[in-house]
Amino acid sequence: MLMLITTYQNLWLHTLPLETVRTDPTRMAQGIMTGIGFLGAGVIFKEGLTVRGLTTAASIWNTAAIGTLIGIGFYYPAALATLITFGMLSVFRTIEVKMPTRHYARNVIRCHRDRVLSEPTIRELLRSHHFDVVKMGYHLAGGGEVFEYQMVIRTLDPRNMERLSQSLLAAPEVLEFQLVAIAN
Repeated sequence: MLMLITTYQNLWLHTLPLETVRTDPTRMAQGIMTGIGFLGAGVIFKEGLTVRGLTTAASIWNTAAIGTLIGIGFYYPAALATLITFGMLSVFRTIEVKMPTRHYARNVIRCHRDRVLSEPTIRELLRSHHFDVVKMGYHLAGGGEVFEYQMVIRTLDPRNMERLSQSLLAAPEVLEFQLVAIAN
């Protein structure tokens, strides 16, 4: 609709001589795409360690481009762009489903100060359950009586969380633990 305003300006600027009006329809297209770019940026979110909304933002921008093509009367290129867009989105959706996904979790392990599991022992326990340590920190709590490991871990199989929790339950040195999945 916005492109039709500039494409058919001679119909709504009929009171002025045509040679006195100097408008550029491409400026409208530029304004549309700039505004849509801001809308697209608004749907991109960082959640935990992942970024969401990139495909949605690209789809919004592409839809505006197709709408602009229709607005200036380029129906065949608009139809072709629509088919290509649907094709690409379908192909990439299939690829995305088949790709392995990393699952992240926040893990806290608390031990009594006199019976602390060493860091290499913790790392080996995590490795045996197919986890990688992304970040690790330490904390002394409970008036200096409780040693705490705080970490972000990742795995390819979300079922590893249950297996790890069973191992932590069985470890006599572990006073408490938390294992919380982080949204992907």
